[in-house]
Amino acid sequence: MYTHGHHESVLRSHRWRTAENSAAHLLPHLRPGQSLLDIGAGPGTITMDLAALVAPGRVTATEISEDALALSRAEAATRGITTVDFTVADVHTLPFPDDTFDVVHAHQVLQHVTDPVRALTEMRRVCRPGGVVAVRDSDYDRFAWHPAVPELDEWLALYRATARANGGEPDAGRRLLSWALAAGYTDITPGAAVWCYATPDDRRWWGALWADRITQSAMAHQILAAGTATEHDLQRLATAWRRWSDAPDGWFTILHGELLCRA
Repeated sequence: MYTHGHHESVLRSHRWRTAENSAAHLLPHLRPGQSLLDIGAGPGTITMDLAALVAPGRVTATEISEDALALSRAEAATRGITTVDFTVADVHTLPFPDDTFDVVHAHQVLQHVTDPVRALTEMRRVCRPGGVVAVRDSDYDRFAWHPAVPELDEWLALYRATARANGGEPDAGRRLLSWALAAGYTDITPGAAVWCYATPDDRRWWGALWADRITQSAMAHQILAAGTATEHDLQRLATAWRRWSDAPDGWFTILHGELLCRA
C-alpha cells in the first residue's frame, strides 16, 4: 500500500520536484540518445525533465496503477513531450527484458516497497552493462526542525509506524548502500543531500501541505482505520504544522541517501 496516496496535498509536494532539486547526482551521467526507465514517476515532473535531457532517446515511465500513471501522462501532454512511454509495473517484477535501458532511475520509491533488495536486483537486470542505476530516498528519522514543536515528534512517530505497517521502510536513506550490496552491485557511489525549507514562503508551503496531508490524504484514512490516532489527534497535528510554519525562525531539513551504481 502506498502510504501517501495521490491527494492534492501530496501532489502539491511532488509537483515541486525537478530533476535539478531531486536527481542532481544523476544529471552529469545523462546525454542525448540514452534510453531511460523512471520507476514511480508520480506526477511526472522529474520524468519530463529527464526526458528533455536524453531526447531524442526515449523514456519509459512506470507507476503501480493506470490512475497514477495518468498523472505523468498529463504532465507530458502539458509540456508537449512525445518521447515518453507509459507502463503499469511492479518494481519487484519489471516487465522488461534484460539489458533494456541505459539508465534506470527511482526517486523516493524504495522506502515504499516490501523488498527493496529484490527491487534493486530487478533494476540492475533491466539496465545494460555499463549503464547507470540511480536511486534516492529520504530518511525520516533524520528530519530536523526548529523551533521544537512536540506535536511534530508525534507526527513523525505516527508516520513511521504507518509506513512500516504498510510494508515500507521510512528510514530508507541510510539503508540504500546496504540494500545495493545485497542486490549484488559492486560499483557504487553513495552520497547524501538535503532539502531545506526555511524562507517564509517555503515554510508556509511546507506547513500547509502537511497540515492538509495529515487530515485529508490516504495516510490520514489509513491512520484512522488502524485506530492509531483519532480525527481530533490529526486536527491537533495539523494545527501544530501551521504553528511551526508561522514561526519567523522556522527551519526544516530532509536528509536523503543517494546511490549511483554501474550495472
